[in-house]
Amino acid sequence: MTDNLEDRLNQIPQRITSEGFLRGEGIGNEVAFYIFDYPAQAELRVREYQAFLLTHLAKTNPSLRVRHVNLFELILEMLEARGLLTRAFEMQKTKGDAALVKSLQPQFESRKLAEAFVAKATPQDADLVLVSGVGSVFPLVRTHNLLAALQPIMGRTPLLMFYPGVYDGQYVRLFGKLQGPYYRAFKLIP
Repeated sequence: MTDNLEDRLNQIPQRITSEGFLRGEGIGNEVAFYIFDYPAQAELRVREYQAFLLTHLAKTNPSLRVRHVNLFELILEMLEARGLLTRAFEMQKTKGDAALVKSLQPQFESRKLAEAFVAKATPQDADLVLVSGVGSVFPLVRTHNLLAALQPIMGRTPLLMFYPGVYDGQYVRLFGKLQGPYYRAFKLIP
């Protein structure tokens, strides 16, 4: 992990607990979606940081209502609820990853996934929603499509996505390679 990443991680708590951030000040009429991008090879360090952050926020800001949605866990919950999890494991074993992804993609179309996300995150009852697990759900879920589907249904609740890749303010590049457009988010920490 680079010192730059450590410095950027250390800035997160103060940034996301500021009144201006939580009220969406300074972003005009845009949705309060933020991306914290980081090198994919730092995934394990960022996961550790996310666990620390959730504990830290609960201790230092107990009145702050924070929801955390891990996209990978959400996908597993959705499969389990539909009775498809065991069949998905079997299909992956017998037919491979490509067949599994092709079979499951209609189940996780962006609008459907966004609805499940909102049901889990309950943004109407939250001050902040944190999103992780982005790299784990690729290629089943394209996060730029999910964010676009979430725009009209998240309300005014700020959303912070931890993103293993690069976000330049206009495009997201998962793992620093796979490019997808997404221009309606703000980079949390430059």
